[in-house]
Amino acid sequence: MSQPRPDLAPDADLSREEMETLQREIADVAVFDDAFAFDTDALSNPLAATSSGGQPPVVVGIDQSFLTNADGDQDRALSAVVAMRGGEVIERVFAVTPLEIPYIPGLLSFREGAPILAALEELSVTPDLFLFDGSGRIHFRQAGIATHMGVVRDVPSIGVAKSLLCGSPRGNLEDLSEGTTVGIESNARVDAPDGTLLGYAVQTRQYESPNRYINPLYVSPGHRVGPETAADIALALSASYKLPEPVRLADKYADDAKTSLDD
Repeated sequence: MSQPRPDLAPDADLSREEMETLQREIADVAVFDDAFAFDTDALSNPLAATSSGGQPPVVVGIDQSFLTNADGDQDRALSAVVAMRGGEVIERVFAVTPLEIPYIPGLLSFREGAPILAALEELSVTPDLFLFDGSGRIHFRQAGIATHMGVVRDVPSIGVAKSLLCGSPRGNLEDLSEGTTVGIESNARVDAPDGTLLGYAVQTRQYESPNRYINPLYVSPGHRVGPETAADIALALSASYKLPEPVRLADKYADDAKTSLDD
């Protein structure tokens, strides 16, 4: 895969101030509106594409696992990529690369971005959409890992996070019914005017029992996808599990690949 914006690729040698400056530049370049050619109906109903003579879009889930050295320290990232079309896995690849910096909140893409780009180099199919286990626009500088990678590759991308990094919900998030979405807007912690819609809390699955409940996911546009479409896609791809299927399978593949290397 080519890199339309290699000048914006993550560089672990930058200072923290330089990394944050680069993130603001990435946010300025990012498109937080729908700008893609595929039919979103084909994500949940592949026959919608084939009946019209087209192919369902290629959706790529991306997740990571980490390998430890003899001292028990994490020193390598294993980036797992799962490509799906019409609900079927068509390719799986992974790459193992050194970790160059520790985890710093808000700068995840500088720790994990280079390993992800290395794994994407192994992919033979052309993605129509990236789904990341991480944030997109719901980020202090509106440039989470889904935004950073989406802009560098210029591929429509969505961030799917399990916890809320920043921003304020526009409503109560407890015990939401399945299919409910609640807007997440910017606040003083985000480099955006207060009230800017960053994404949605999305309740993809929910227990029927009143005694327990599943927390929502935090879904935000990364690049070339609007917030409403990002939420709709997360729901469409989460038919059986909480996580959208491409991300869930990437998570599983990361664990499987790690186990195979450990063996």
